[in-house]
Amino acid sequence: MRYALLICGDESAVQSPEEGEATLAEYMKFGEEMTKRGVLHGGERLRPTSDATTVRVRDGEIVTSDGPFAETKEQIGGFYLVDAKNLDDAIEIAAKIPGARTGTIEVRPIWEM
Repeated sequence: MRYALLICGDESAVQSPEEGEATLAEYMKFGEEMTKRGVLHGGERLRPTSDATTVRVRDGEIVTSDGPFAETKEQIGGFYLVDAKNLDDAIEIAAKIPGARTGTIEVRPIWEM
């Protein structure tokens, strides 16, 4: 079953250049490990919410606004698409994402159409 693993954290948290490099190396290691396991089917880092545009249609009119839909302490900073045996397997994979130590990982099953 396919799952989206949404990486949520505080995008305003500041890391030193050394911490940023170490975090990036951890993400690269995670990607390599999951690719070798054959479960990783994609993923991307997202630009910050300051670059986001929210789109709604109200009474047939397109309404846009800057930023995210709602104020939250954590923002979606990226995602992975994985193919796991079951929810327990997806949770085990999500727990290995470096962002799980400082933020949260939302495990969301893909609705196969």
